[in-house]
Amino acid sequence: MSNNNYRPGGFGGFSFFPPVIKSLLIINGIVFLIQMLGQNLLIGDTTLEQYIIKYFALIPIGYGFLPWQLITYQFMHGGIMHIALNMFALWMFGIEIENIWGSKKFLFFYLMCGVAAGISQLIFPPLFNEPLAATIGASGAIFGVLIAFGMMFPDRYIYIYFLLPVKAKYLIIGYVLLELYSIPQGGNVAHLAHLGGALAGFIYLMYERKHNRLFGSYFKSSSKINFNMFKGNSNPFKKKEEKIQDAKYYEIKDDTGEVTQEQIDEILDKIGRSGYQNLSDKEKKILFEASKKMK
Repeated sequence: MSNNNYRPGGFGGFSFFPPVIKSLLIINGIVFLIQMLGQNLLIGDTTLEQYIIKYFALIPIGYGFLPWQLITYQFMHGGIMHIALNMFALWMFGIEIENIWGSKKFLFFYLMCGVAAGISQLIFPPLFNEPLAATIGASGAIFGVLIAFGMMFPDRYIYIYFLLPVKAKYLIIGYVLLELYSIPQGGNVAHLAHLGGALAGFIYLMYERKHNRLFGSYFKSSSKINFNMFKGNSNPFKKKEEKIQDAKYYEIKDDTGEVTQEQIDEILDKIGRSGYQNLSDKEKKILFEASKKMK
């Protein structure tokens, strides 16, 4: 049995800190700490932070751009609020997506959106007469995650400032429109990178939906366009919970009358390969019963 597979925990196999998101939180935190310490650490006449920005931030083409910067810039941030907001958004909107897709697919999607955001930032600022500058931050990748969340859970309520409920589809459309409006305003925010990440995420998701891959029952191919972000859709977890209840008539015990660890391991490995949504009703019932025993 491979140790590289994602093994969710908690009710029904759901993890509040799935492995990729947990790793991203830790890596971003460590890099930010190094940046802060590097502000006062001199190497010759230059601070360590300046070296980090020179080689690992996203530098405009012709001014020091290096290919690996399309990845490394995503793990750097410009201040406490910058990293705090980005990491909170990653956790809040990303945990359900990683639990459903599986860790490998989520990591690919996240980094892909970040790279697309970086390419957008390299290409388009000169067209809008924006000043050339180094770019850092995970916001482009996170905008891709926001788009995925809005498409998968369009009617999920998000509480702004923990008070005002807004459906996810409206909130995320509002974010995108705000970024479009903000492009002419300038400032030190990479709006074009945000939009690049969002557009890449949207295109990828629509391509996968067209080929009926990655999402299982969430996006099914049809002859008509049925963009879930604009059409009502019930909470996908509600259907899964009903399936668990419907599965209560399945016999899940072995000859000794108990669920074995081997059965549980096989199911967890299957989740790591293809996601929770591809489990049978019987397998979901086994996880449900096992999670009750662990509480």
